[in-house]
Amino acid sequence: MAKIELPDGSILEGADGASVLDFVQQIGSGLARAAVAAELDGRLVDLSAPVYNHAKLVVITAKDDKGLDILRHSCAHIMAEAICSLWPGARLVYGPTVEDGFFYDIDLDTPIRPEDFERIEAKMREIIAADEPFVRVEMSRDEAAAKMAHDPYKLDNIQRADSETISFYRHGQNGFEDLCRGPHIPRTGSIDPKAFKIMSVAGAYWHGDASQKMLQRVYGTCWRNKKELAEYLHRLEEAKKRDHRLIGKQMDLFSFHEEGPGFAFLHPKGMIIWNEIIDFWRQVHTKYGYVEIKTPIILNESLWHRSGHWDNYKENMYFTTVDETTYAVKPMNCPGGLLVYNSTKHSYREFPMRIAELGLVHRYEASGQMHGLVRVRQFTQDDAHIFCMPEQIEPEIIGVINLIEEMYAAFGFTDYRIELSTKPEKHIGSDDVWDIATAALKGALDHKALDYQINEGDGAFYGPKIDFHIKDCLGRSWQLGTIQLDFSMPERFELTYTSPDNTEKTPVMIHRAILGSLERFMGILIEHYAGNFPLWLAPEQVRILTISEKTDAYAQSLLSRCRAAGLRGLADMSGDKIGAKIARAHADRVPYMLVVGPKEAQNNIVNVRFRQSQQTVEVSSERFLSIAAAKIADKTEDLTWDK
Repeated sequence: MAKIELPDGSILEGADGASVLDFVQQIGSGLARAAVAAELDGRLVDLSAPVYNHAKLVVITAKDDKGLDILRHSCAHIMAEAICSLWPGARLVYGPTVEDGFFYDIDLDTPIRPEDFERIEAKMREIIAADEPFVRVEMSRDEAAAKMAHDPYKLDNIQRADSETISFYRHGQNGFEDLCRGPHIPRTGSIDPKAFKIMSVAGAYWHGDASQKMLQRVYGTCWRNKKELAEYLHRLEEAKKRDHRLIGKQMDLFSFHEEGPGFAFLHPKGMIIWNEIIDFWRQVHTKYGYVEIKTPIILNESLWHRSGHWDNYKENMYFTTVDETTYAVKPMNCPGGLLVYNSTKHSYREFPMRIAELGLVHRYEASGQMHGLVRVRQFTQDDAHIFCMPEQIEPEIIGVINLIEEMYAAFGFTDYRIELSTKPEKHIGSDDVWDIATAALKGALDHKALDYQINEGDGAFYGPKIDFHIKDCLGRSWQLGTIQLDFSMPERFELTYTSPDNTEKTPVMIHRAILGSLERFMGILIEHYAGNFPLWLAPEQVRILTISEKTDAYAQSLLSRCRAAGLRGLADMSGDKIGAKIARAHADRVPYMLVVGPKEAQNNIVNVRFRQSQQTVEVSSERFLSIAAAKIADKTEDLTWDK
């Protein structure tokens, strides 16, 4: 007799070896129809999986994120069958899910082109309409290797598998089959035929190795229903309009040049945004008790051996030779911060020491991976390193989380998810130290009553970490802040402090960044606001528009008063008609337009127009300056006010 325990503690009984679906049907026919897979004792399985003895069951439906991922994974297999049907010579490599969809790498000499997408989709709809079951077939690693001896791609996947039991999935009248760990939806018909789309095709090397054959990577997306697909496609169109590279050119914020690929050139308006971000960053860090340092960009090779970066990060670093000695261009700021700490002796009375740095770092990115400001080879990281005693870890991490919440709110980011990443396979330090560090991070998150997910094995090589993923106005996720606990590097650099019992001890080191790469953060802001920055960040905050040359003197006087009040502005005193001036200011995304004519000049008033609005307000110039100053101080996104 097999027993199933449900999340509410209730127990279901069935025959030993009965399928998961048999038990789900006991719960209800509606749930059985909605189910796509299940968790059996925490392990994702197909609904056809047998149940023995006693197990805990969680039913997965397409409403769950895990269920949607399984839906997409199954859709990838359906796409693969369609491609193999249309191009019989195609050889499948692998087809994982990615955010919002999936891809399949295909070895095929005939190019798949965008005009082929409709044919592929039509064939996929045929496969879905056939409503064939997904069938799992298991065998030993040796059996699987013998079965796929003719296919170097599958043989490689089998050899890399972390289990001695290898599984294949087949479906369809023609017996389509591919190597896969699963799970999958019960039948091909579980996918809405109007809820998927082939998106693009690109080249990709096997395992990312440029010495290997170029494959074709076909991307697709799949959603629960056609409404979700339509919403997703709409978001993509919005994202194209908000592309920071396009807006950056329109607003003259930054540029890139062949003379420095991956290195951003910030223009005067871009520097205004940059400096506003940094000024606010410094203001908040001063409030939270940080001091600021600056360390060199290149440092001796021996330092990077000592820090562990040479062994763990060498392939991403740049090198140069000075006086026959090898130097590395720093990819991270931490070793320099450790040298600053070691330049003098320290006592526990100085702890916690919060030392911040806006450090310029360089990391190699393949040319195909670079993307405007969000993926560059040179960037400024808003780093900080906190040195403290073990008993200070949790309150310090809580303090960092408070700082993160304050900074993100100022930029309009209040929706974010948190990940706790644990020990990776490639790491330094003992298991005991890792356990202590991980428990401290969990303790801080629990104290703040924050929801978070565990990301097993994705910690930094020197310690576990907390990552913050913000959501922008289009619902896209961006990883920004990180808090990383490090017991190992202070030992490598022989950092010490005098403890209360007058003995020397090694401090705990907390690495943390709030905005991450400032260049990347700036790119995210441009897209989040579509260039319509809140007043405090806008490169040009006010533009004075004259109706005729008779009011030029008043416009000049008003501009001087705006600048004296700290407002960034210009006066458009061209001979163009006022309608053209207004349209130009709207196109330039200027928050406030002050229209002035003879009446305004005579009465010392302004007619205020708001960006992206037809609304106008007539107020005294003094009231306008007062309101604008208050909105800048509050960092509000709302430009309007009552008459």
